[in-house]
Amino acid sequence: MAKAKKKTVTVTQIGSPIGRPQWQRQTLIGLGLNKMHRTRELEDTPSVRGMINKVHHLVRVEAAE
Repeated sequence: MAKAKKKTVTVTQIGSPIGRPQWQRQTLIGLGLNKMHRTRELEDTPSVRGMINKVHHLVRVEAAE
C-alpha cells in the first residue's frame, strides 16, 4: 500500500530581519530560515501557513511538487 504524498511548500528568505521586531526574527528561525536566500521545504499545514503569513514580506513561497 502506497503512502499518501504530503503537500509541501518551498519557502525562501528574501528579506533581512535587521531592524524588524524580535518576533519576526523568531518566526523566521521557527521556519528554519535565519540567513538571506536560505530555502526550506516545509509541510503545508495551517500552523506553517500562519507563520508564513506573519512574515510574508520577508519570504517567497512556492508550491512544491
